[in-house]
Amino acid sequence: MTDESGSTRPTAPVSKRKAAAARGAARRLGVEDWTDAALRVLLRDGVAAITIAKVCDELGVTKGSFYWHFDGIDQLLETTAQFWCADQNDAARGFTDLDELPTQERLARMGALLTGERVWQVELAVRDWARTNAKVAEAVKALDQRIFHTLSKTLVDMGFSAEQAEMRAGLMCFAGIGFVHGNQNLPVPTEDQRREFFRFITSTEPPR
Repeated sequence: MTDESGSTRPTAPVSKRKAAAARGAARRLGVEDWTDAALRVLLRDGVAAITIAKVCDELGVTKGSFYWHFDGIDQLLETTAQFWCADQNDAARGFTDLDELPTQERLARMGALLTGERVWQVELAVRDWARTNAKVAEAVKALDQRIFHTLSKTLVDMGFSAEQAEMRAGLMCFAGIGFVHGNQNLPVPTEDQRREFFRFITSTEPPR
């Protein structure tokens, strides 16, 4: 680039963010893009790192694009929590197609998914939000009930009565929720330990 005197001036470098913003502007972002970005920030940097600037950087767009979709960071967090709990996200959780698996494999997959690091990190944050946000609380309740009914159906398929299935499914759900809140203080169950837990909870033998 030359100025009026004819001398050459160096071209100002384009910042990575501006370049990313230009690329991001080439496509229209949807709400799911924003919730996915918020989840990535949460998993990588923790819930406190979810700020408007951080999520915009994650997507390579300006704050103006953010305010096109959300009134503020609280609305993004609420929407992210609702998306995480929604049944549309069951595929990401690995909860789809469970009915096609043998019952023991069904339980094993759910146990592995519920104790996976990605799941408990998000679950812990979402359940904390649910304490102060009624909409998030409703979404968490719907998720818990969906998992409970999946477990109940699996136990009925294994031959338990509806009453026994609901009682045992409830114990599994409480154990899972307890894991979310206690995993940082207690040892994470191994695959063999999860298998033994499911063997114990589905046993029909009387206690000794």
